[in-house]
Amino acid sequence: MSELLKKHCQPCEGGLPPLSKEQAENLLKETPGWEINSDYKRINREFKFKDFAEALAFVNKIGALAESEGHHPDILLHGYRHVRIELTTHAIAGLSENDFILAAKIDKILAKF
Repeated sequence: MSELLKKHCQPCEGGLPPLSKEQAENLLKETPGWEINSDYKRINREFKFKDFAEALAFVNKIGALAESEGHHPDILLHGYRHVRIELTTHAIAGLSENDFILAAKIDKILAKF
């Protein structure tokens, strides 16, 4: 089990630097399937489900998780059964550990589908 699953997102009001490229790459190893964008400010992953209902159920579970963690992803449900999730920490205009914590927890939800 990823150590990230044991953690909770911490409030971020800014004032801290975003993760370095090296820090982000190390955390990415704990979240297989996720990709870092070229400027190291966001991570994303694409999911495919059997139908719209399953994709929507997944989105709703992510929404509940995001509320409980206080860290909110960008979610796009498209092509009726595809879901794209993008994570960044807006307050620091880049990546924080929170993004990887939420990614790991999203992957745990996925395992139930």
